[in-house]
This record gives sequence, C-alpha cells and structure tokens, in this order.
Amino acid sequence: MAAKRVVIAIFRRDLRVSDNPLLHALATQADSAKPDYFLPLYVFQANHFEVSGFIKDGSPSPYKPARSQVGGYFRCGKYRAEFIAQAVLNLKESLESLGSGLAVRVGMIPEVVRNLAHGLAENGCKVEAVWMTSHEGSEEKTDEKNVESLCNDMGAEFKLWVDEKYFIDDRDTKLKDNLDDLPEIFTSYRKNQEPLRPKPRAVLPTPMKGDLPAFPEISAIPAQHAPFSIPEDPAALVEAVLQPIRDFLPNMPPFPEDSHSVHPFKGGEGPAHERLKYMIQSGIAGNYNKTRNGLLGVDFSTKLSAFLAQGCLTARQVHHAMVGFEDGTDVTFKDVEGYGQGENEGTKSIRYELFWRDYMRLCHKKNKDKLFRLQGPQNKYADAYANENANGNGHAIANGHVNVNGNANGTAQVNGNANGTVQVNGNGNSANGNGETENSKKKVEWKSPRKETALENQKPDCETIASFLERFKAGTTGMGFIDASQRELMRTGYTSNRARQNVASFLAKHLGIDWRYGAEWYEMLLVDYDVSSNWANWQYVAGVGNDPRGDFRIFNPVKQAFDYDKNGDYVRAWVPELRKLERLENLFQAWTASDEDKESAGLTDNIMATDPIHKIRFTVDVKPRSNRSFRGNRRARKSAGAVGNTSPQAPETNGHAESNGDGKLVNGASPRRYGDSLIVNGSQRAPGRGGFFGNGGRNDAIGTGRGFSGGGGYIYSPYQVGAQGQNGFHYGGRGQRGGGGRGSGYQRGGYRGRGDRGRGGHNYGDHQ
Repeated sequence: MAAKRVVIAIFRRDLRVSDNPLLHALATQADSAKPDYFLPLYVFQANHFEVSGFIKDGSPSPYKPARSQVGGYFRCGKYRAEFIAQAVLNLKESLESLGSGLAVRVGMIPEVVRNLAHGLAENGCKVEAVWMTSHEGSEEKTDEKNVESLCNDMGAEFKLWVDEKYFIDDRDTKLKDNLDDLPEIFTSYRKNQEPLRPKPRAVLPTPMKGDLPAFPEISAIPAQHAPFSIPEDPAALVEAVLQPIRDFLPNMPPFPEDSHSVHPFKGGEGPAHERLKYMIQSGIAGNYNKTRNGLLGVDFSTKLSAFLAQGCLTARQVHHAMVGFEDGTDVTFKDVEGYGQGENEGTKSIRYELFWRDYMRLCHKKNKDKLFRLQGPQNKYADAYANENANGNGHAIANGHVNVNGNANGTAQVNGNANGTVQVNGNGNSANGNGETENSKKKVEWKSPRKETALENQKPDCETIASFLERFKAGTTGMGFIDASQRELMRTGYTSNRARQNVASFLAKHLGIDWRYGAEWYEMLLVDYDVSSNWANWQYVAGVGNDPRGDFRIFNPVKQAFDYDKNGDYVRAWVPELRKLERLENLFQAWTASDEDKESAGLTDNIMATDPIHKIRFTVDVKPRSNRSFRGNRRARKSAGAVGNTSPQAPETNGHAESNGDGKLVNGASPRRYGDSLIVNGSQRAPGRGGFFGNGGRNDAIGTGRGFSGGGGYIYSPYQVGAQGQNGFHYGGRGQRGGGGRGSGYQRGGYRGRGDRGRGGHNYGDHQ
C-alpha cells in the first residue's frame, strides 16, 4: 500500500487561522491535489525559550540556556512566554474547530521536523512537503535554510510563504528585492508610498470546517523526544513555559498597591479580534491621535502590538476593520461617532503607525545582522570599534571605545543649533549645517560594565556602570519617569511608547551605556517584543540607526514627565516610595526635594533621593506647589548645568525645530516664521519671542552653550558647563556673551530675538 502523503506546516509568528495565506492555499486546492494528511506544528525553540520546564525527571537539558549575547538575559521573559503559550493553545483550538489539530514540540525546528518525518515514515506516512512562512531575523533565516536542506535530503518539497501580516505587502512597494532603494529616512519612504489607505491587500477568508486535509492519527505522530515531555493539560503547558523564568530579577520591588497592568490581555487570535472590535466600538481608534501618548489605562493606544508581533492578527485586518467603520459598511460600528464619515485623524494615525512598523521590518530585512551591531547599519563610529568581534547570532560585542571629547573627565559639551538638532563639540571642530561635528565619528564612548569590552580608562569604571545598569533595570535611578516605566515593564511586560523612547534615550544618550543592554532587557520583558521593531527603534533612539540625524535626538526625561505625566499620576502609580512628594519637580527627581520633604516622605535613606545615578537641573517658571496647581506647558528657564560626568547631555529633539523673530540664525540656517520656540517630539506649540540655541565654539572650545529661548520657548536640557576660556566676545547685537574658547577660539552666543509672538511650533511628528 502506498504511503500516506503528509504536508507539515510550521507555525512561528503567524499564530492565526484567519488571513493566513498558507492555510488559504491549502484549503482552496483541488481535492485531487490535497495531501492525505496535514500536520500543523509549533515548536518552543530552545534558542528562544528557556525549555527546562518541560523536563520532569531532573535530567539535564541538551540545550544551552536561552540567554542574550550581551547582557546574558533570558531571551523570552515570563510575560511574552505566557502570551505565546496562550496564543499557541488558542491556535490549537481554532485548528481543531476546523477539523485539524496542532502538534506542539520542544527543541530546534530542523531536528523536530526530522524526528517527525522519521516517525511518520515508520507508521506508513511520507512527508511530501514542509511549508513555513518567511520571517526576518538571522536565527529565523537559519531555520529556514536548515529546513530547506533537510527537505532536499528527504526528497520533500520546501515552500517558504511570504509573510503577509504587515500593512503593505512587500510585493506592492515597488522596492528592489535587495532593498537597496529603501530610503534611509522614514519620511522619504512614506512619501514614496502615499496615499496609504488604498495600499493594503484584501483579507483572505478563513477556511471552513472540512476545507483542510485531515490531521494524522495521533498514533502515527511520534512523541516528543526525551528528556522533554509536552503536557496535555493547557494550564500545565503554560506552567512548563513559565517555571524556569519566574524569578528573572532578584529583590524585585513589590507590585505597587492600587496599580494595574494596562496590558491585561491573553494571547491568541480570539482575544486579538476582541480587542480590535473594542478598539473601534469604544472610540479608541477615532481618538488615537489624541490619546496615543497616554501612560495609564487600557484605553490609551490600540494595545494591538503584542497580537501583531505574534501574528495573531494582521495589519491589513486592522486596516479593513477601520475601513468598515469609515465607509459605513460594517453595522457593528453603526453607533460609534464618525461612522460612515471616512478616514479621520485617529484612524489615519493608526495606519501611520502600522506603516512605521513595516518600515522597521524592511530596515531589518535590508540591514540583516547589522541591526544588532553596536555601531548600527551605517557602521557609525566604525573606526572607534576596529577590534569588534562578532559573537553568536549576529550580535556584536565591542572591544574598544573612544572618549567623547578628550577632556579630563570624559564629558561632552552639547549645544543646540538653530534647526533643533544637537551638536556634540567633543574636539571643538565647527559644526556643519546639520549640526554634526566634522569628527563626530570618533567621539562616541559607549560605556560597558565588562572589562573585556570597556575602554581602558573608562569613566565611570566598569563596576560603577554595572551598578548603574542594575539600578536602571530595577527602576531606582532617581529619575522618576524612567523608574516608573522600568517598574511597570518588569511587573507587567508593557510600558508605553512614549516611555520606551525616554528610557532608551536615557540609557544611551544621558548615561552613554551600550544601548544593546537596554534592547536585550526589552527583548526579555516586553510582551509585544518584535525583533525588527525593538532593535531598530533602539538603534534609532541611540543615534546609530538608519536616520542620519539620530545622533542629535535626545529626550529630556524631566521635561517629558512634565509634558506627559502632568499630575504625576504615572510616577506615583509605579514608584510608591515617592507618593508623598507633593511637588512635581521633586517627584520627577527626588534629589531636588528639601531635607525636610525627604524626611517627611521617608526618603532620607532612599538612594533615589540621596544618590541618583544622574541629575538634570530643570526648573519651571512659577513652580507649581503640587500636582494640583500644575497645568503643564509652562515656560522653562535655561538650566544651570548637569551634575556628574557620565554622558553627553543635550536638548531632546525628535525632528527639526524652527526659530523665528529677528534673532539671527547661524550655521547656514535660514529664518522661518512658523513658531517661536524649539519644538521637541512634535508635541509642543508654545509661542515665544524668536529664541534659539547658540552654537558651540571652535579650537577645542568647550562652551556653556548659552543660547536663550524666546519668551514662550523651552530650554530642553541641562548643559554640562565647560571650562571658561579666554578671548570670548560678543557676536552681534543682543547676543549673550559666549562662554569662551581656549586660545583664540570663540563661541557664538545665542540671540534673544525680538520678533513678534509666533503661531506656535511646527509639528514634525513622532512616528514610533
């Protein structure tokens, strides 16, 4: 009797039955072309999951622990592991409802497929083909190549399907296969692809019961290979995934009383569609542009990212659900405000974010393992890392760093220029029109906690940096907004996009620590971790990503806290030790509290108040007495300077800012009269009087960067004050005297423009 023909379909990050091209193709095949059996397979991969929880007899695992390359963290922490386990179980239920099933295994995909093929052959079945969906990532590509090689050895067909869970299908972008023509600037790519709304392909129908070939007899499917065993009980399977990784951080702060996760969702296709429906019915989608930066509450942002990351939902399903609302064709949403009135700013913003997610994946596809390099895809500061050694799965570990500016303590003077970028004047060379110094490629010092990867005379030393990292992870840095985000992350697996940007900027730009430690920490803890989005966004914020302006993008977490946590509710929710601090400036930086207030709040022995790892001097006019009197958007004074020498500090920017008034612009910028203040993150519109930041000095000048903001503008960050030199002089009518350069150098002071009150800043958008 002829062997029964079997097609194995490997599921990875495509955990759904709807809008699934692989299942759709199989379901719509002519009966004569269908195989006898269809065997869907999911593997808890030993290089991604800590799989020792599936061993019940105390035997050692044949696999190395699933740890990250740089920080040694778990590759997949408990929040995402549980979410994925739930999604796998949900997929199993969905397939069973269609008359099929799902085999769940532990190990490495190629060896699991080999074992299945051999076992099936012993039971009268032959693997005719192995199908899987293409995913980005060096490990993912290795799996695909190894399975293809295995199929060649077995005489089976190998088919790799296009990953269609993204917003615009790759085949519709008109980009070259090697993506050489993918713009390095997101805005350029967006303009090439607009309008976005007509671009997504149609959603594929879900197979009906009986459309798929039969699932093989259980007796014909070989069991999980030893020493592992797969629990039949769903709860036991989830426990096996979680058991080895529960205690990922010793001495973890307790879960704050009265605080709640803003991401309480279970994994799976069913919960994904429930959330999508709720997102539109509740008005979240229509108001997304107004609420996306919220910090507390389930209804801030779509909360679809985890479902999208695991393929429980596709971006085009999100798009078409919104089309049904916008066009008035889905009566489910008939009572929702805006029904049938077309695309609004909220739904447009959601498409924009889905498109940004596409772009991150395309950057990964183009740059491949460069996504994990310390110096990024453009090999920034490559001459500073000549001894870099490749290690493991594409992650690179640096073996040498260069001092930021060559001064005694390794600090960097940072000055903003008229176009809103930041200029790092490490050696005093004059900056060009875009704010980048001529020799900036030699000035970045990434600090490391490991002696083998640190600069010989790194300051602070490795031991100090290691302690900084531990406090960074535990949320005890003394920077309230950062600590709140880190504690929310460690306790729930989620933190807002706004907070993520600030955390990344704080670690990479303010502390100057190797940004990959942060990226790997996020990889472990995020429930919505996506390899492309996580690593590309960390590179983007760290200044080594695709965007050549990334060097100059620095967030001030104190100002950001004033902007986005206006009453301090977020910090109080996740850092309960600070709840008794009444003043917002004290809440956001406990060290600024008076001794009396520290004692009253019980903080006299708390390191967040007594020994913060970084200080930012930030003041506001008419200081609010408490959160009750604070109304936000107050004009900030120029900061007096930063304490400490751990990293460059700079005005936080995310896009261009434009000044006007009659203050003279320098370095080739042209006057523009959109608004009178520096615009940061596309969020503020404070009118002012034409102020702008002055530019840095020359001939090794380490100036104080004393540009003034206009009446309604902001000075966004503290500056580290350099040594006063000689021969400084006034540069123009109302300009502030420069801090002075050494020798015959000079510094251009900022102008206090006298222009008319502006219309507010131009919003350049925050596309993360």
